[in-house]
Amino acid sequence: MSLQRLQALRALMSSQRPVLAAYIIPTADAHNSEYIDAADARREWISAFTGSAGTAVVTSSQALVWTDGRYYTQFEREVDLSAWTLMKQTLPDTPTLEKWLASNLKDGDVVGVDPQTMTRDEWTPIQTALKKISAQLVPISNNLVDDVRIELGDPAPKRSHNELAPLHVRYTGRTAGEKIAELRRKMAEKKASALVLTALDDIAYTLNLRGSDIEYNPVFFSYLIVMETNVVLYWGDGQLPPSVTDHLREEGVDSVEGKPYGDILEGLKEMARELSESGDGRHVIWLSNDANEAIHRAASGSDVLKRPIDLISEVSPVKLAKLVKNEIELQGFRNCHIKDGIAVVRFFRWLHDQIDGGEQITEVQASDKLLEFRRDEKDFMGPSFGTIAGSGANGAIIHYSPDREGQQTVIERDHMFLLDSGGQYRDGTTDITRTRHMSGNPTAEQRDAFTRVLKGQIMIGSALFPKGVKGNVLDSFARHALWEVGLDYGHGTGHGVGHYLNVHEGPSGVSWRPYPDDPGLNVGQILSNEPGFYKVGEYGIRHEDLIEIVAVDKGSDHPKAKNLRGDYDGRGVLGFSTLTLVPNQRECIDAEIMTDFEISYVNAYHRRVLDTLSPILKERGLLKDLEWLEGQCIPITRK
Repeated sequence: MSLQRLQALRALMSSQRPVLAAYIIPTADAHNSEYIDAADARREWISAFTGSAGTAVVTSSQALVWTDGRYYTQFEREVDLSAWTLMKQTLPDTPTLEKWLASNLKDGDVVGVDPQTMTRDEWTPIQTALKKISAQLVPISNNLVDDVRIELGDPAPKRSHNELAPLHVRYTGRTAGEKIAELRRKMAEKKASALVLTALDDIAYTLNLRGSDIEYNPVFFSYLIVMETNVVLYWGDGQLPPSVTDHLREEGVDSVEGKPYGDILEGLKEMARELSESGDGRHVIWLSNDANEAIHRAASGSDVLKRPIDLISEVSPVKLAKLVKNEIELQGFRNCHIKDGIAVVRFFRWLHDQIDGGEQITEVQASDKLLEFRRDEKDFMGPSFGTIAGSGANGAIIHYSPDREGQQTVIERDHMFLLDSGGQYRDGTTDITRTRHMSGNPTAEQRDAFTRVLKGQIMIGSALFPKGVKGNVLDSFARHALWEVGLDYGHGTGHGVGHYLNVHEGPSGVSWRPYPDDPGLNVGQILSNEPGFYKVGEYGIRHEDLIEIVAVDKGSDHPKAKNLRGDYDGRGVLGFSTLTLVPNQRECIDAEIMTDFEISYVNAYHRRVLDTLSPILKERGLLKDLEWLEGQCIPITRK
């Protein structure tokens, strides 16, 4: 199947004028979304690789996919390796995509890409590299993979266009009117006549609206243009329902014009023309640097303009605003983690009871049961991503997802079981990973790895650091105990999290690679803390909590506060407060390789979990779950 699709694509590349020597297929939609709708899953369709990140390049004789270490094992399991080559982009000897193109193409060659699937920041280095060998990068307005799908009788599914749901200010803490007023102040500082928002979560956040167009992400396909006196929302057919206009009016946004989603490029060209012809000097249009190449070209003007339009292309002001949560959002995060903790504790008690009783539970059945427990909680709206439920060797596939249609994997009693899951609640978003040995009797090697990963999580969770430091500075803390014995993991340590929005939210994070637009860590940000270890073919271990950045001084309730002697010369001291409330498995912890501080930290955390959740379990009559939780929170000690 993969070869047939490649052959059809190559034939279409040959029919283009000029002929395409290479065609690039990013994992992307027009909004640079990390998770995409089925209508945009072009790289997956052409290659059969289902990972959420990767870029394909097809030439007349080669087909390659660049992806990172989370997906190496998955790629080799899913893809026809006789037709496709894996480019391991996190390895130092792997050339970047642009370097590979420059080394393998010749003078005069043409490379094509759909400009709506590539940001300006991605486009420019490829274009520069190709110019050096007298080759060129050209925009192909019709996506060739979409054309091949039609040709082979397998057209892409219709793009989702679901209802919009207002999110009340009691959850958001700020009205849409207040947010737009703040954007206009930022625009005035830049002397910008218009701000064009293209990221779906930026738009949902700004308007206090949520949708369901992309699975697990409460967003909706749209573009938003903010001007000095009005707002234009490109959505659906342009007809905004009364529930939306009423909501926006109540939140202080009186002038909202609806336009069809598909008209955005022509709309930008027309706006550029009108601004150019106005008689009050040159105008500035502000775009996010993750807006696609087609958006940048349209905003710069389609024809020769009376006056040139100046484009600002930099990090979106909305991205920076929603990075720091307000107090209502932070309290929502704390509340939803209590609810999520109840659901996950109930699930693990149930799972152990089933397996200890001799029942065969598959990974899919476990995922479904966890969803049942989450649905019992107030304001639960759905999972925040596809549950990763990996037993044994499947746990070593970092972004594994059990297949409902294929052969089902039973969670074995003598296996490590890795469960990475999360929930979308109206008051916040959760993301938690716990790894458990189902018999409670891991091997010495598994117990050592489990403990080293936990030590890394503790080192991050208890860290103190200066305000404004970049997240990459902290990454090695999480790896320290693993590095001491020559172990590591092939993914970042932490990502930002949206408030009832995308579970992965930039522009800050904790990774060995710096985040390019990271403004520095500050109070009110939410990050994940998720070191891991993966022994391919045997087991995987990951511990993940969500953590809130808090200010720390000598009187703070922080395990290292009392030792403070300064505040980094006035910069201010920051630390983390753990939001997640689910115990780690005591039987997998080797207290002999833990410090006194680490043992005290784990015991204090388990005590807080028990103190927070036990009254709720008792009130709801969930006494078996309470008894199980009490057993899991018994203090750990050395022999």
